[in-house]
Amino acid sequence: MFKNVIVRRPCKAMVDGITSAPELGKPDYELALKQHDDYIAALKKCGVEVTVLEADERYPDSCFVEDPAVITRKCAIITNPGAPSRNGEKDEIIGAVRKFFPEDKIEYIKAPGTLEGGDVMMVGDHFYVGRSARTNEEGIKQFIAILEKYGLTGSEVPLEKVLHLKTGVNYIENNNMLVSGEFIDKPDFAKYNKIVIPEEEAYAANCIWVNDKVIVPEGYPAVEKAVKDAGYEVLLVDTSEYRKLDGGLSCLSLRF
Repeated sequence: MFKNVIVRRPCKAMVDGITSAPELGKPDYELALKQHDDYIAALKKCGVEVTVLEADERYPDSCFVEDPAVITRKCAIITNPGAPSRNGEKDEIIGAVRKFFPEDKIEYIKAPGTLEGGDVMMVGDHFYVGRSARTNEEGIKQFIAILEKYGLTGSEVPLEKVLHLKTGVNYIENNNMLVSGEFIDKPDFAKYNKIVIPEEEAYAANCIWVNDKVIVPEGYPAVEKAVKDAGYEVLLVDTSEYRKLDGGLSCLSLRF
């Protein structure tokens, strides 16, 4: 069960964040703030303590707090984001992480290794790591070595099309995995009960399990129904403005 969640308020500069889908338009900042409020409210309904970090105008994408750190039950790992405009975010997350972990339980991915938390999916004590444009071979090697030091394990999953691993595959506990696109047939996930997401709702593969509830993006009825049919209580949160920056539900928090 999760006890704590860290989020960071979106900054006004988010309208200039990184995107692979400019056709969706620029985010509406006021609406993004309201959606962030709703996201925090949904997390609190799951019984977690939410630490809210202030907006950081220096980093347009800094509300996607999942990327600069990975938190396991035994240690915290400060990543080394592969997107140059986001790399400095790793230095800004350390203060928040130190409130929960002593210095000897905080590890660091070092250059030339790069790693972003959106490429890391935790399944119990095993961590799947997507090799992507933002997470390289050296970063994965360092990450798995850190995990093994703490008695945890990791494995690499090569990505073909998506930005981050969790763009297309998310574990919602109880052996259930939401899969879309290239992940439907990946042998890495053959042993799980796969809930296949239809292509037209692929964005909503990015749901998050928080203490037996699953937060699902609003506006994706097939995914909402599939998660309910799997036996979960569903909380809906609209993330339309974050989608414009290639972001989803998992990107907006660190859950541990």
